[in-house]
Amino acid sequence: MIPFVSNRIKLSCVLFLLFNVFSWSQNDSIVLKNKDKIVGEIKSLDKGVLTVKTDYSDSDFKITWLEVISVRSEQTYLLTLSDGSRINSTLYTKPGDTTKVTLKDEFELTTDIKNIVYIKPVKNDFLSRFVASISLGYNLTKSNNLHQFSVSSNLSYTAYKWLFTAGFNSVRSNQDDVEETQRTDANIGIKYFMKNDWFYSTSADFLSNDEQKLELRSTIKGGLGKYFTHTNRLYFGGGFGLAFNNEKYTDESSTNRNSLEAYGTLMLNIFDLNDLSLSTDATLYPSLTEGGRYRLDYNLNFKYDLPLDFFLKLGLSYNYDSKPVEGASSSDYVFQSSFGWEFN
Repeated sequence: MIPFVSNRIKLSCVLFLLFNVFSWSQNDSIVLKNKDKIVGEIKSLDKGVLTVKTDYSDSDFKITWLEVISVRSEQTYLLTLSDGSRINSTLYTKPGDTTKVTLKDEFELTTDIKNIVYIKPVKNDFLSRFVASISLGYNLTKSNNLHQFSVSSNLSYTAYKWLFTAGFNSVRSNQDDVEETQRTDANIGIKYFMKNDWFYSTSADFLSNDEQKLELRSTIKGGLGKYFTHTNRLYFGGGFGLAFNNEKYTDESSTNRNSLEAYGTLMLNIFDLNDLSLSTDATLYPSLTEGGRYRLDYNLNFKYDLPLDFFLKLGLSYNYDSKPVEGASSSDYVFQSSFGWEFN
């Protein structure tokens, strides 16, 4: 019996050591300016917020990246730097230097910790690269028995050199003695990232609304863009290119229109506001085939983060057409307030 017990003890010790070595290899360490140290697993860095999972907390830690002075991890990450560089690398701070992080790609390089603006673990599973959100809103008034329902959703997939995005938004309302009104927009697009924060983008936008008598507006566009500012506090960028616009109207007396347009866009995303973030973009479409016609699309969103990945969202979308079809309004807008949840 003694040899048997001895072998069991040896086996238990080996398993214990292997478990601890494995557990240790999965631990990332982060040190903050106040000297607090957090040991766990880095899940992501996005919009200035580092997310860390630990064994001693039911919920993930959310840490402002600019508060971090030291980081060490053996995981491989997709990293984006403030100059637009995209690197697959581990990252660690050299002892005694709390301002620099060493990265290992094809060769070793050192950069200021504040220059890292995006971190995503490189994993083989498909779902780990997705971020999705959905929010819902509902309004009810006794007057005229008004019912209004809205839904807003977004999806993105991040790869080494490219980003896929998609979105869907819809507002429908009905009330007594009034025909139902609706507004729906959707988009799908791909960005391919190049050096110095330049990127190529191609996308398709779709819009349907009653105010401008649009059964469907389809806009296919492609061009170049660049982030002028890309930090842990904000993103600011722009782009330009060509777009093909096709419009079909609900009014049968109106002739469908096709046009070739140029476009220019500006976009701003501010997120160094504690739990509040702001994003806005404006795109101008001067027509190349219809003299004197131009269109404008504008979006503004405020998002307030709640615990457990829930959020409150306020949004405004505005569309303008300098030459609408006869009987249609030149502009349309929708304001949405909704409650939602984000998966990442």
